[in-house]
Amino acid sequence: MSIKNNLIHIIKCSLKELGIDKEDIIVEIPKDKTKGDYSTNVALTLSSIMHKKPEEIAKIIKNQINDPLIDHIEVAYPGFINFFLSKEYLLNNINTINEQKRNYGKSNVGQNKKINIEYVSANPTGILHVGHGRGATYGDNLARIMSFIGYDVTKEYYVNDAGNQMNNLGISIKERYKEICGLPFQIPEDGYHGKEIITIAEKIYNTYKDQKIKEDVSFFRKEGLNILLDKIKKDLDKYRVNFDIFTSEQSLYDHGLVDNTLEQLKRSNKCFIDEDALWLKTTDYGDEKDRVLIKSDGNYTYFLPDIAYHVDKMNRGYDKLIDVFGSDHHGYINRLKAALKILDKDPDLLDIKILQMVRLIKDNEEIKLSKRTGKTITLIDLINEVGVNATRYFFSSKSIDTQMDFDLDLAIKQSNENPVYYIEYANARISSILNLYHNKVEIIPKFNTIDSEIAYTILNKLYEFEDIVISAGQKQLPHLIANYTYELASLFHSYYSKEKIITEDDIYTKERIAFLNAIKIVINNALELIGIIPREQM
Repeated sequence: MSIKNNLIHIIKCSLKELGIDKEDIIVEIPKDKTKGDYSTNVALTLSSIMHKKPEEIAKIIKNQINDPLIDHIEVAYPGFINFFLSKEYLLNNINTINEQKRNYGKSNVGQNKKINIEYVSANPTGILHVGHGRGATYGDNLARIMSFIGYDVTKEYYVNDAGNQMNNLGISIKERYKEICGLPFQIPEDGYHGKEIITIAEKIYNTYKDQKIKEDVSFFRKEGLNILLDKIKKDLDKYRVNFDIFTSEQSLYDHGLVDNTLEQLKRSNKCFIDEDALWLKTTDYGDEKDRVLIKSDGNYTYFLPDIAYHVDKMNRGYDKLIDVFGSDHHGYINRLKAALKILDKDPDLLDIKILQMVRLIKDNEEIKLSKRTGKTITLIDLINEVGVNATRYFFSSKSIDTQMDFDLDLAIKQSNENPVYYIEYANARISSILNLYHNKVEIIPKFNTIDSEIAYTILNKLYEFEDIVISAGQKQLPHLIANYTYELASLFHSYYSKEKIITEDDIYTKERIAFLNAIKIVINNALELIGIIPREQM
C-alpha cells in the first residue's frame, strides 16, 4: 500500500473511532515541506457534520492517531492536519526497493479492468511526422503506466485503408511509376506529393520493371499500403512503440459492420434526408451540428465507419476506451459520443484525448512544415537528430493539452541544461559508484548513519513513487512520471555534491551503496514507464 493510501486508511480508522464513516478523504503532498510530508483537509469537510470548528476537529483526529508510519502530526490553521513521516520507516524502504527491484511501485489498483488505448492511427498514405511522435509517446506511456498499476491494457492502431484517400494514394503511386517508366504522368491536385511516393514507385519498378503499367489503381493502392504500413511499423518499433492489434477499416466493410451500424442508425429514427444526403441528428445529443453519413453521391463519409469501429470496440467488452487524436479532431468528441448514445451505447466509456500542436525550434526560430508539399520533418528525422531517449523524454514531459515547443538545440546538448542528459547523468553516476563497489548491495538490518536533510528528502521522494504512478495512470497524465524522474535526479545530484559515498567506514559505505542502488532502481523503473533506456556510462 502506498503512503497516501496508508494515511487515508489511518484517517478512516480514527474517524470510525469517532463514529464517522467517510470515504472521500483527500491526502496531498504539500509543496512547502514545513507543512509536513503529507497533509489532509478532512477536518474542514467535517465541520458541518460535527458542529465544531475545523481546528478543533483536527486536534481530535490527531489524538486518535498512533502509527509507526508517522513521526509526529501538526495541526495548522484553519484545520489542516500535517503528517511528518517516521525517518526509520523511510529508511527501511531502502531495503524494500532493493528487494522488489523492477516491481517496486507496482500495484493492482486497476483490478484487471480492460482498457483499450488507440493511438497514432496515422493514415497509411505517408510517413510518421513529429505530431504522430507526440501521440505515440503519450499512448505508449499511458499503456505502460496503466499496465504497471494493474489494468489489462490493449494497444490498438486503426488503419484507415479504405475510402477516397487510398484511391488518391494509388493514383499518385501509379503516376510516379509511369514517370519512372518514361511515360507521360500527372499527379492529381489532391494527390500525394511526398518523396515517399517516389520511393514506393521505385520499389515497384525495381521488382516488376515496366510489367505493371497496365495494372489498375487497386494494385498500386495495395502495394503502397503494404509498403507504407510496414515503414510505419518499423519506425514505431525503433521508437519503442508496439501494438497488440492493427484493425483495418476495410475489414469493417468486409465483415458487414459498417452496413450493420448504418441499419441500426436508420432504425433509431435519428436519420433524415436533406439535399439527397443522409444525415444523423447528433445535435439532439450535444453536437454543434448534425452530421452526414452518406453523401449525395452515395459514398459513405468517414464518420460512418468511425462509428462502426467504436461500436466494435465496445462489443469486445472493454471497461474503457481511450482514443488519442490530433488537434484537428476536436469536433469528433461530441459527434462520436452522440452516435454511440443513439445506438444505446454508453458514451462515458469513451475518453478522447486531444493532442495539441508541436512546434520544432532550432536557433530560436520555428521550423515551418508543410505536409502538402512533402516538406516535413518525420519522426525518424527527429530521432536521428536527437535520439530516441531525448525525443521520448521531451514529448513525455509536457501535458498533451498544451502546445509544446520542441527545442532541438537543447535536446542534443551534453550538459545539465538538457533534462534527459541530467537524468541519464544521475543514472551513470550511480552506476559508476556501484561498479567501484562491485555492485555488492546488502540488505541493511538497521540504518544508523544516513541522517542528512537531503537524504530524507530523497527518501520521501522514493516513497512517493507508487502514489505518483497511480496518479499518472488514473488521471491519464504520463508527464507526471517524467517530471518526477527529473526531480529525483536533481535531488540525487544535490546529495552527491554534498556527501561522500565510499569511505573507509564499512557500515557507512554499505548504507550509502544500498541507498544509491534504491535511487537507481526507482529512476530506472520510472524511465521504463516512459520508454527511456538510460545510459550506464557517459
